[in-house]
Amino acid sequence: MSVYPIIMTQSKFTHKDNLKYPFEERGLQFGDGIYEVIRIYHGTYYLLEAHVDRLFRSAEAIKIQLPFNKEEVTSQLLELLEKNEMKTDGKLYVQVTRGSAPRDHVFPAEIMPNIYAYVQDQPRNLEGMENGVKTITHRDHRWDYCYIKSLNLLPNVLAKQTAKENGCYEAILHKDGTVTECSSSNAYMVKDGKIYTHPATNNILHGCVRMAIERFTKEMNIPFIEEAFSIEDISLADEMFLSSSTSEITPIVKVDHIQIANGKPGQITLQLQTAYELDANIHETKTKHTV
Repeated sequence: MSVYPIIMTQSKFTHKDNLKYPFEERGLQFGDGIYEVIRIYHGTYYLLEAHVDRLFRSAEAIKIQLPFNKEEVTSQLLELLEKNEMKTDGKLYVQVTRGSAPRDHVFPAEIMPNIYAYVQDQPRNLEGMENGVKTITHRDHRWDYCYIKSLNLLPNVLAKQTAKENGCYEAILHKDGTVTECSSSNAYMVKDGKIYTHPATNNILHGCVRMAIERFTKEMNIPFIEEAFSIEDISLADEMFLSSSTSEITPIVKVDHIQIANGKPGQITLQLQTAYELDANIHETKTKHTV
């Protein structure tokens, strides 16, 4: 996944090789910062407004004063695509830290945030979306403010690595048996034609694709129930799927040793995939099913 050469930093544009920060950088030393990942299709952002809104919510939650408003940063991110002449499928990563200052747990009195954003190619995971993926369950060791998209991702990283080491795509996190979300995506269970997912509390990240799914279900008259389900409920599921900006809507066909229903993507999941592709204006769709 190649990174394009022009990056945005401090509201300016420069070559990626020119980006340098002092070693006393609070994102590096404390994880004192936030980030967003935005999907790009055919050189166009998907759900850009929702991601920018969340960036500002996260910044406010950790008391970072952003040096631009939503309209200004949106314009800059659009200009970043233009300067790189990006026309493919990919993603944008944007990071904001509190800034650079002598190391001290207390916030510096005056400090300017460090900001950078870059784009890179990322093909769609068509195989996973077509055939479904395997997952494991993993205890949720994260902090109590998961709604903030912060840089403190070590528990997520360790859970995702454990999933990979077990030949799985994702780790489904749970607190005392209650499913919260996955290490880098939201989790859903379908039972009797209804979609169940953890409420949008502080314990999960309020996914932008999750919000789109809720919108799709209203249009399709599919009940979307913000009610947590348990590890024990999984064996009774008719379907399961996960969602994120890079995973889109991906069916889950196995959790630990449990096969979900017949081990194939379910009908509601396929319908949501179709709705996603239409909403994102994806030209070459993965959907080959009649739904």
